[in-house]
Amino acid sequence: MSLLLKNGTVVDYATKKNEKLDVLIEEEKIIKIEPNIQEKADKIIDCTNLIIIPGMIDMHCHLREPGFEQKETIETGAKSAVAGGFTTICPMPNTKPTPDSVEVLQKIIQEGKRVNLCNILPYASVSKGEKGEELVDFNQLKEAGAIAFSDDGMPVVNSKMMREAIIKADELDTFVASHCEEKSVAKGAIQAGQIADELGVEGVLPEAEEIMAAREIVISETNDVRAHICHISTKTTKNMVRDAKKRGVKITCETCPHYFTFTVEEVKKAGVNAKMNPPLREEKDRQAIIEGLKEGTIDAIITDHAPHTEEEKAQGLAKAPNGIIGFETALSAEIMNLIEPGYLSYLDLVRLTSYTPAKLLNLDKGTISEGKIADITIFDPNEEYTYTKEMIVSKAKNSPFIDQKLKGRVHYTIVGGKIVYEK
Repeated sequence: MSLLLKNGTVVDYATKKNEKLDVLIEEEKIIKIEPNIQEKADKIIDCTNLIIIPGMIDMHCHLREPGFEQKETIETGAKSAVAGGFTTICPMPNTKPTPDSVEVLQKIIQEGKRVNLCNILPYASVSKGEKGEELVDFNQLKEAGAIAFSDDGMPVVNSKMMREAIIKADELDTFVASHCEEKSVAKGAIQAGQIADELGVEGVLPEAEEIMAAREIVISETNDVRAHICHISTKTTKNMVRDAKKRGVKITCETCPHYFTFTVEEVKKAGVNAKMNPPLREEKDRQAIIEGLKEGTIDAIITDHAPHTEEEKAQGLAKAPNGIIGFETALSAEIMNLIEPGYLSYLDLVRLTSYTPAKLLNLDKGTISEGKIADITIFDPNEEYTYTKEMIVSKAKNSPFIDQKLKGRVHYTIVGGKIVYEK
């Protein structure tokens, strides 16, 4: 099967391409990138006015299977991911059972291969059952296909255990992705402050994230090992990571579209669909996250796609579970809040959504280059549409973007040379 992409603008951070080019794909690989390719192909896609980028990589999401299939399955999650332009996704291990054994991990990997839509590369947990009491067998799980390690959803409270885990992962040329939450100051529904007081709910202190992020920076610096901080959301965390990187500390981090799109004010409009962990913060934090993306402090944008049933979310702000779905709105949020205001270029966006995530995960992906696997996202940056509940591909509907006017829409997602999504 051959595929020819004609007349599109190819944006590729690895080669610094940002120009009108054709892309010829044969079987699973890119074989030619040139202006005006004349070769015949089994299928030609006219990409006039469309942008062609390396397939987006989401290195932090939740697919809920096994154990919580009422929220999402690997199949429904993969369908949602490719509709959003993602070609590789890395599900977190807060499932039931937890992928703390080779058997459970391989079942997830096998189901991802059966679904056969995008590359599904799961995390294994750091501790057995994510209980923070006993470390998993890192060697076994890495060999069995774990992309990295995390107890996401649960912080590893025991600092001695976390130190050991971070060092062990680093020895295996991978990393621990730390969910930074100091539980003694984390209790609450939304960001502490005026809006929490107005709504009569307990507020989460920003120090909950910051104290634990500081610990991971200390472990990374003292032991000269790599560590990764999940979904950063505050100005203080961003500044700590920036300063550590300037000292040469091997710390990396990620953020999500909701932290550069919304503030805690959104809770007044979207209610439980604006409740997540870490919570939405203040405007100064939103601006700091944008600054962190611009200056290179933040390495990747992830979705933290977190599906829940409507019944669960209907329990009210205090009791509803944390999290929102994010695959299908990530690109629009990036275009509207980062590209259009002039904070980032499309080359920067590719760095954050494809190139650097591939590097962090040790994947031979994240570039549109001859000889590479054809994982490609094609989108119209100018297409406007209203995101309705009926349009959502995910099994879950918990999104603050519902009924909002969005800009930028995926037209094709190509994985291994195969069209897996077409608008």
